[in-house]
Amino acid sequence: MKNRIFGLLLATLIAGITTGGATAQNLKVGYADPEVIITYMPEYNQVQSQMAIEYRTSQEALQAMAADFQDRVEKYQKQQPLLSAERQAEREAELVLLQSEIQGAATKKDEEFNLRQEELMAPLLEKVQQAIDAIAKEQGLDMVIRSPALLYVNSERVTNINIDIAKKLGIEIDDETTATK
Repeated sequence: MKNRIFGLLLATLIAGITTGGATAQNLKVGYADPEVIITYMPEYNQVQSQMAIEYRTSQEALQAMAADFQDRVEKYQKQQPLLSAERQAEREAELVLLQSEIQGAATKKDEEFNLRQEELMAPLLEKVQQAIDAIAKEQGLDMVIRSPALLYVNSERVTNINIDIAKKLGIEIDDETTATK
């Protein structure tokens, strides 16, 4: 769905440019895959390591909560025959509440994890965007398209700038990895 919307917007943009006095033949277009480029950046490995540590810590906390819950369930099951109906209902309500708290904590930790990942990736994305902007300006490109959205590329008229971006960032990337087929 996202690619369809992107394609529609791109077609509208190109149609607007061609009817606005410029011709499609004069339009200089480049494409890049920022996500692939980021994976080659040394900082990316640091972000991945940091995220792995944070994920592990988060999972350990959730597992401790789950183990505590399981212990309470087992304790309740052993005591259940000795408890009054009223006390059983209270304990069951406590267990349901605790289970709900654990699920809420898991959801919150997932959200925190995603926000943290975005926070750590933002400087990398910014570096790549700055390189894209510089390459586009140097090569006189009118637009740069994110390559995963491309279904077809006429290599005579559309330029792959992945290698140029990587050079600008001082990293080496595999030619074949960044080529759109």
